[in-house]
Amino acid sequence: MQDITARHFAERLERGARQAEAAGFDGLVIAPGPDLAYFADYLPVATTERITLLVIPAQGEPTMLVPALEHRGAAETRAAGAIRLRDWSDGEDEYVPAAALLRPDGRYAISDATWAMHLLGLQEKLPDARFAAISTALPMLRAVKSADEVDRLAAAGAAADATFDDILRVPFAGRTEEQVAADLDRLLREHGHSQVDFTIVASGPNGADPHHEPGSRTIADGDMVVLDFGGLLDGYGSDTTRTVHVGEPTDEEREVFDVVALAQQTAFEAVAVGVPCEEIDRAARRVIRDAGFGEFFIHRVGHGIGVTTHEPPYLVEGEQHPIEAGMCFSIEPGIYLPGRFGVRIEDIVVAGEDGAHRLNNSSRELHLVG
Repeated sequence: MQDITARHFAERLERGARQAEAAGFDGLVIAPGPDLAYFADYLPVATTERITLLVIPAQGEPTMLVPALEHRGAAETRAAGAIRLRDWSDGEDEYVPAAALLRPDGRYAISDATWAMHLLGLQEKLPDARFAAISTALPMLRAVKSADEVDRLAAAGAAADATFDDILRVPFAGRTEEQVAADLDRLLREHGHSQVDFTIVASGPNGADPHHEPGSRTIADGDMVVLDFGGLLDGYGSDTTRTVHVGEPTDEEREVFDVVALAQQTAFEAVAVGVPCEEIDRAARRVIRDAGFGEFFIHRVGHGIGVTTHEPPYLVEGEQHPIEAGMCFSIEPGIYLPGRFGVRIEDIVVAGEDGAHRLNNSSRELHLVG
């Protein structure tokens, strides 16, 4: 796997500038958060009231404003050679140098993570400037991944797969959801994750809650158990869901599982460059609806993944943006029967010119656990 170098960050900065200009903006204003890590390889030690701001103009040199006491860290990133640094010091009105990086009457796409106090400070200095949230102005800014990014997502997916293989060997019955969730957390870290974002263990009736928080419920024989887990490895995300059963399932449970598995496979096969994102959701939803469970599929079929575990593109009704080669996203249909059980199967896939390729390759069968 090739290292991400200064050249890659320079290319990202150039691509961001081009996208901003094509959308009619004078540039991007990037605050601490996923966008700053993506473009500048930098996050402050702590996000505080001290402003840190990267400006990527449509024309000109990217510049990052940082507190003077944090200059060293900003200067030591892999992107430092492509970004000019501008310090400001405590006691100085930081919005003066920040405003100087922008056109007084400019139009800018600004990070959603920007603190309101900083945006208001900029607006006070630049009353004629206009700002729009990146998520609405340029939602696909980070959606198309480079080959190096796909490699990292594949590595994160492989680590999640290994975690699932290992969790099948631990006891389920007689233990709490919290205990199995702790095993998932430990295994993800053992397989290289530096950050674990979620470890959903939803047993029995709790499986009907897609975002159930693992609790003190004791897992029992006869339970369907939804396992949804992921985090970051080498700066890129994993997110996978498998559903297992404690002991032998009923015919109804197998039927529901088989419907979800067919919906997931159908959606996977629907992925093609140029197809609107919403069509992938429709493909999965059609299978579940035709099987009589339509009202119990209560969320979109997928979301993008990259330096965060949830980001554009979103595979949901109404999202007409076409799929592009290099987009990475989840496909995760589910059926949730209130008070009884739930089933979800999720893989991360990457869109290619020849269709979709899975980045999760652990077994999608209904595994029986003890």
